[in-house]
Amino acid sequence: MHLRGKAKRFAVLGLALLVLPITLFGCGKATSSTSSSSAGYTPKKLTVEFVPSSNAGTIEAKAKPLEGLLKKQLGIPVTVSVSTDYNTIVEAMGSKKVDVGFLPPDAYVLAHKQYHDKAILQAERYGVKEPNDQATKQLVNYYRSQILVRKDSGIKSIKDLKGKKIAVQDTTSTAGWIFPAVELLEHGINVNKDGIKTVQVKGHDQGVLSVYNKNTDAAFVFQGARNLVKKDVPNIMSQVVPIYTTGKIPNDTITVRGDMTAKWQKKVAEAFKAIAKTKKGHAIISSVYSHEGYADSKDSNFNIIRDYDKKAEALNK
Repeated sequence: MHLRGKAKRFAVLGLALLVLPITLFGCGKATSSTSSSSAGYTPKKLTVEFVPSSNAGTIEAKAKPLEGLLKKQLGIPVTVSVSTDYNTIVEAMGSKKVDVGFLPPDAYVLAHKQYHDKAILQAERYGVKEPNDQATKQLVNYYRSQILVRKDSGIKSIKDLKGKKIAVQDTTSTAGWIFPAVELLEHGINVNKDGIKTVQVKGHDQGVLSVYNKNTDAAFVFQGARNLVKKDVPNIMSQVVPIYTTGKIPNDTITVRGDMTAKWQKKVAEAFKAIAKTKKGHAIISSVYSHEGYADSKDSNFNIIRDYDKKAEALNK
């Protein structure tokens, strides 16, 4: 009995010694993984991508000098390129091919949901006031959407839109679809019903012109869109007028990969803010995106977008 008990104790001890290295190896592996995760991604070369607001070739050429300005601020090589659409940028950031993306609110919300990407900055533009879309002297990190009609159309309020033809952007456009469509729904008007015919046009300038040329009765555009055609249509302000203005929409973002270290997120944010304050840098961001500067951002700023996206689902019920 004594020998059998002794052998049993040795067997247990041997088993414990056998398990110990495995346990230690497992702990070591877990510690290493945690350390790597907390370290995050540190770029050795920064890739920046955006979608041009107008002619791609011209805009890309204007944006190229941004590479040198960012390199000077960050101390690493920088590549700036254009993409065909925002979903392409979101997927490129998700597959870790792009580090920084210029994303509008809806695209940012998608990028955050799918890949935990982070909005570090929001664009600042001068505010716009009615009736003639004059720029204010105040920089703001939001804009609004408007519903425009011809002054001689007889349409005086949003209730008069029932049975009419409205020029819209695609259904992912915040100002050209989501915000005005949701707010109309809150006033009892469904743009997919109520006898309304929607016509998708490409570009807010085209929305303005469709109303001016009487191709449509109304248009969903961002506030200030009439200024896009003012040079070619001098009387646009008197002939095409707003009948409704939505609530505030968060401005475009500068978004970084979700796994980028906090240190580098801050470095990238400070670099863009510093560049925007220089004469050369301001000229670039102003010509490429009509940005005047950048303000710090946070994810909760975009909860309004998530709320409206959810409400927009009711349009098809």
